[in-house]
Amino acid sequence: MLLDHKNVLGLLRYPCCGTENKRANLTSEESLTATSHVDDFPILICSEHQSGVGESFSPHTSAIQRVQYNGIFRNLRRLVCPPPFVTRKNVSLLLEQLFAHSDTPRVLIVGGATIGEGMEPFYDDSNIELVSFDIYRTPYVQFIADAHCIPLKDNSFDAVIVQAVLEHVFYPERVIAEVSRVLKPDGLVYAETPFLQQVHEGAYDFTRYTESGHRLLFRHFHLIKSGACSGAGTQLLWALEGFFTGLFRTKYAGKVVKVLLFWIMFFDFIIPESYNIDAANGVYFLGSKSSSLLSESEIISHYKGAQ
Repeated sequence: MLLDHKNVLGLLRYPCCGTENKRANLTSEESLTATSHVDDFPILICSEHQSGVGESFSPHTSAIQRVQYNGIFRNLRRLVCPPPFVTRKNVSLLLEQLFAHSDTPRVLIVGGATIGEGMEPFYDDSNIELVSFDIYRTPYVQFIADAHCIPLKDNSFDAVIVQAVLEHVFYPERVIAEVSRVLKPDGLVYAETPFLQQVHEGAYDFTRYTESGHRLLFRHFHLIKSGACSGAGTQLLWALEGFFTGLFRTKYAGKVVKVLLFWIMFFDFIIPESYNIDAANGVYFLGSKSSSLLSESEIISHYKGAQ
């Protein structure tokens, strides 16, 4: 469950950005030289990156238009785009590991302006101390910040979730270094990132990862579980949506095809995991913070595909 505003303030500090870390007393007006507020809502984006979010940056709204589905359209979307079965299993495993070490684990969600697919348990469980931020304000975030300079104390979280975020940041390696910094020793990280997905947020979509490349990104973490969170069937559906969107020059044509052919994604359950990994729509990594570094030879031997 989301922590209240007062408890979150106690965890905040000035964004680092390579300078000496300076604790932020965000209740004091004279200490806000590196921060600002909107209606008492903290904004902690350092000047090094503030221009990088673009001229359209606003703490009030997303830089891209986000469609809100309600009523029958919400139910239809749930039918066509259900939370991946793999994600639900991974969330259950993550929760099991968290509660094995703490009765009240503290969890950080990076890019949490909306509740991620399958992430509802973290918001519903009153025993979880949940902190969430993004670069625009919604009811699901407690402050605005840049994932390249997370304004939180070192070694302060039991787990960090980075779902569908790393493709939208300039420097994923720097974000993961920040994730590692705020995690407690042996703290957990869970990430989902696209592999073969088409561009889905215009100018704010930069990067893709194979399953092995994703493992390389988390080479400072001990592997608990990794693989494809959505496989070849889901990717075929995405490809058909993109094809018909381009053929008819309208996204609505692609959406109609996706509704009619949504059942294609269920081939993910038939196709072996090794083949899904090579043709994945998206990949995931669940691991724990480690003091050792995965070697290049270990990265090569990690490959789980069918080739």
